[in-house]
Amino acid sequence: MTESVPVAPTRVAAVRFQRVGKLYHFDCSALPDLMVGDHVIVETVRGEQMGEIAALYPPEEGRTDYKPILRLATARDLLLKQMWEAKQLEALIECREIAAQLGGYEQCKFLAAQYSYNGEILTILYATEDNKLNVNRLKNALSAHFPSRVDLRQVGPRDVAKLIGGMGACGIPRCCSTFLTEFSPISIKMAKVQGISLNPSEITGMCGRLRCCLVYEYEQYVEARQALPKRNKRVRTPHGEGKVLDVHPLQDAVTVLIGEARYIVKREDLVPLDELEALQKKAQGGCTRHESGGCTCGAKRAQPAPTDDSEEDDDFEDSDSWE
Repeated sequence: MTESVPVAPTRVAAVRFQRVGKLYHFDCSALPDLMVGDHVIVETVRGEQMGEIAALYPPEEGRTDYKPILRLATARDLLLKQMWEAKQLEALIECREIAAQLGGYEQCKFLAAQYSYNGEILTILYATEDNKLNVNRLKNALSAHFPSRVDLRQVGPRDVAKLIGGMGACGIPRCCSTFLTEFSPISIKMAKVQGISLNPSEITGMCGRLRCCLVYEYEQYVEARQALPKRNKRVRTPHGEGKVLDVHPLQDAVTVLIGEARYIVKREDLVPLDELEALQKKAQGGCTRHESGGCTCGAKRAQPAPTDDSEEDDDFEDSDSWE
């Protein structure tokens, strides 16, 4: 019996399960009339779930492991989802009460209760700094209390901020709760490159982690800095020679100290002296890596000191001909 070869899908749908959530990709080749905004039923690791189509596009080349969309959501499915969503707040309150009665979960913050569209699965999202906390006792109690299958899922500080929502330090609603579908890796280097103060209050968000917005302009700063001389480099300007004190990537300029005066000079008016001198020295020094001939690096070959013997000069030129 021959094994069936997986067939690559002709179209892929990006599905999200939360208003601002990560996108998951499914094969929608069997539903040619599918449109963005439609609700569909798909199989996930958390059972059957209802999601919304966020985008449609061709599949990645060579990839065939997309799960298929089971079907379009019906009017009954949408009504069921609305009914179970209305019970989520009550389920969260009951979960907190049961945890308080059991005891031992004082350091655990219960953030949200989420029912699947048909009410078969109840997921409780919680956060705690105690990674060794045993929630099996609580899960057994909740399973006995609710008719649905209960899952307890721990989330990190950024997800806590995303679920709670609120205003960011900039005065507008938090990025994570309004449009960010995934969290990017962020490092302190991103703040340094952008010249942002490393004061914790300036670079940390409400979640206590580095702000997500540090990554937004990072690549533009890196690209702009590559075209400008670094600090303490010597440069020539229309005002004279000086040393770079500060770099202004977005202005495409640097601050130069000339004597006791400081000038902001645009990139097109700068001549990097250190690099220029290094290039001149290299050009005058000749090639030292290809003594046996066949040099293609472009450097001039160092010539020996001239002698009075014209015959030796002729021999030298014949033996080292570049033709």
